[in-house]
Amino acid sequence: MKNYPPQFRADAVALYQSRPEATIRQVAADLGINPETLRNWVRAAGASRPRGRRAEAPAEPPTPLEAENAALRQKVRELEEEREILRKAAKYFAGETRW
Repeated sequence: MKNYPPQFRADAVALYQSRPEATIRQVAADLGINPETLRNWVRAAGASRPRGRRAEAPAEPPTPLEAENAALRQKVRELEEEREILRKAAKYFAGETRW
């Protein structure tokens, strides 16, 4: 079990609060920590997001440029996740190689 400094915990909770569009899972992945760890920190801090910001629906439909940006952001997240998996696999297999 890892121990994180109190300042890191506070910063992680503040980051989660400052990004109303992001989920705990996304913020935890950005920080390289377990989502349940972040969830526990948020609960312990009694933190909540400002109400009304997330529930708001946009007044007009997204423009084609905004839709393309959203699709590209999703693709970037997928590629980063794939890269991370490959990086971990390479690290694992490099550790088993005895040349």
